[in-house]
Amino acid sequence: MNLLPRSTKEFGSVDYWEKFFQQRGKRAFEWYGTYLELCGLLHKYIKPKEKVLVVGCGNSELSEQLYDVGYRDLVNIDISEVVIRQMQERNTTRRPHLRFLQMDMTRMDFPDAAFQVVLDKGTLDAVLPDEEEETARRVDQMLAEVGRVLQVGGRYLCISLAQAHVLKKAVGHFSREGWMVRVHQVTAGQTAGCGVESRFPLPVFAFIMTKLRPVAGPSQPVFELCTQEQGRPLRLDSAELLAEAVRERQRYAWLCSQLHRQAGLGTVSLDLCDGDSGEPRYTLHVVDSPTGKAARDSHFAIFIIPQGRETEWLFGTEEGWKQLAVSACFRRLVIVALHRGQSYKGMEGIQAELSARVLELAPAGMPAQHQVPFLSVGGDIGVRTIRHQDHSPLSGDFVVEDVQGDNGHYFRRLIFLSSRNVVQSEARLVQDVAHGDQKKRKKQRKKHRATDPPEEPPAAPGQCVDKNYLCCEHHKAMVAGLALLRSSEVLLEMPLAVLVVGLGGGSLPLFIHDHFPESCVDAVELDPSMLVVAAQWFGFSPSERLQVHIADGLDHIAGLAGGEAPPHYHAVMFDVDSKDPSLGMSCPPPAFVAEPFLRQVSSILRPEGVFILNLVCRDMALKDSVLAGLKAVFPLLYVRRIEGEVNEILFCQLYPESKLSTPELLERARTLECALRRPGRCWDNSYVLSDMLESVRIV
Repeated sequence: MNLLPRSTKEFGSVDYWEKFFQQRGKRAFEWYGTYLELCGLLHKYIKPKEKVLVVGCGNSELSEQLYDVGYRDLVNIDISEVVIRQMQERNTTRRPHLRFLQMDMTRMDFPDAAFQVVLDKGTLDAVLPDEEEETARRVDQMLAEVGRVLQVGGRYLCISLAQAHVLKKAVGHFSREGWMVRVHQVTAGQTAGCGVESRFPLPVFAFIMTKLRPVAGPSQPVFELCTQEQGRPLRLDSAELLAEAVRERQRYAWLCSQLHRQAGLGTVSLDLCDGDSGEPRYTLHVVDSPTGKAARDSHFAIFIIPQGRETEWLFGTEEGWKQLAVSACFRRLVIVALHRGQSYKGMEGIQAELSARVLELAPAGMPAQHQVPFLSVGGDIGVRTIRHQDHSPLSGDFVVEDVQGDNGHYFRRLIFLSSRNVVQSEARLVQDVAHGDQKKRKKQRKKHRATDPPEEPPAAPGQCVDKNYLCCEHHKAMVAGLALLRSSEVLLEMPLAVLVVGLGGGSLPLFIHDHFPESCVDAVELDPSMLVVAAQWFGFSPSERLQVHIADGLDHIAGLAGGEAPPHYHAVMFDVDSKDPSLGMSCPPPAFVAEPFLRQVSSILRPEGVFILNLVCRDMALKDSVLAGLKAVFPLLYVRRIEGEVNEILFCQLYPESKLSTPELLERARTLECALRRPGRCWDNSYVLSDMLESVRIV
């Protein structure tokens, strides 16, 4: 039997509802949930002794069940004479004080301020199927009548799916009237009813509109969202933000329903936010393994990325997540990233927070009471400490943070929050300064008395940085590219001239300055804030041989190229990121690889010089175009792919006859490394120059 209207407009028709209840008979129809699903909310917002008006009651058992648990002052109205007669017959003997009246809610017969609560379960949704003028006029009349019959301090409690046009109408009407507006999530979706007819893939919400006493002059509307997970409501600044928060809950419920029905949707990512602040707390990546890759009982697992390691390829890219999911051998793996600025109480605390939430993402067919394992690297959630955070007009919000890496080493990183999973600069911290003496300092603190003088302040941030260690693989490859110079065996004794565009934390120009004693390095940085960060947090300091120019790299090179006697650098290095994430190329900005500009770069290079470019490009067509432009200016082009990352380092030279075979290139790298390893020189033994050039290919 078809009990749904052919058109949503029929929801506002008396004839439709008369026919609906005649066909359905006396069997109850529960819109948006049963009493058991709603009773927690109802008991929270309705007191047993309050006068309650139920509008559009239909043949729901809700009023009867409220009556049976002690709510006696209940009046029910509906536009359908058929359903009112049915409900009167059903309740005359058992519930003599439960009243049912046929009445149009847009023209109610009750006096002003007659009720303390108006309860609406699905009625507003039914009478507001569209945004046409006639529909809007009728709903305005209904809401005005609700306001009229409520006392000051009374509440309009409306159970709804909170479709966008319904939410906009209800919130807009009552906020203009100066009422307090709260939207409370009642169910998470999927189980919002009792049977096939009443199941909804979207969550059910309740609007709690509280009538306040009018005040003279303008007042700030109050908008709040209360979800199932949080105890207190989240205050929002506008109706638009409230609507967006509701939409996020609806999207999440829809996503859960899709993930439950089928696998193989691809990688799906979503944020879970802190209930009090509204700030993202967890980012979840849901990845399904290919069919047949998982063991029969390996249904579902949660993998926690240790703090600070979400920037690694395996944990920070879609390709890495897929590889991780395959190696974990579960049908579905939820990979969880922990957000900076949030505090976590170890793996047990995270498991307690996430257990209920992530189960909503489980695949279909997972047995009931199945124990879902929580996994991580070594079972540890890692350590992250934010040392500094600030805002730059050019780079946006950024943080300097210390994180724990492999083998107990700590690393300092510069992160632009517009690209949370990209490390802009990184330096290893000297272990005994960073954290090796922490236990000793804690013991010393315990011995201090109140009369003791205060402890000395901790060492300055820059003094903790290990300047001999290059963290970034692409920086190691860029330094190794100096072996392409014809005079590589005497580079340490010659006045090597290097231009580096893009300072960041200063690790690359500082390394060249420190390890090539006769070098002169010019660094160009657009953002003056980065020079401050490099000096205060990464141990960077200019000198006579290391000059920093605060300028646009494009303008600076154009100025050099247009001079009367252009300087001739042995090496020009570009390590500059793009601020536009939509381009498909995050490093460098497109203008830095435009052919006219590349010719300016070539004009400031020595004949045997090398132009070294850090290229990060996911758009294959765009990358081919960049390579073609480079080849037009620099006929000799080597490419070195950074393993496990998107980065490719391009080594560009002007003369094809300078081409070196792989054995010749590796021999030059070994010669240069031997010079750098001489006694008395500081050198990181894990850094092998020839390894950086072994996989170089000529394009």
